[in-house]
Amino acid sequence: MGMNTERDVEANLRIGPTDRGMVRLFIDADGVEIPMDFEPDEAREIAEEILAAIRIAEARGS
Repeated sequence: MGMNTERDVEANLRIGPTDRGMVRLFIDADGVEIPMDFEPDEAREIAEEILAAIRIAEARGS
């Protein structure tokens, strides 16, 4: 399975700050909860990667 393999799975993604100064990505799918905490600098890098992926997807016409 890779990035381009489609799956029919529903998941919720929530993003927000924690009370400890971290940024949390919280994924909830089929009763499985995955909290992922990142330092603000790490979260910024992730945001930059998402923006870069958006630009590439838009250039491909997706």
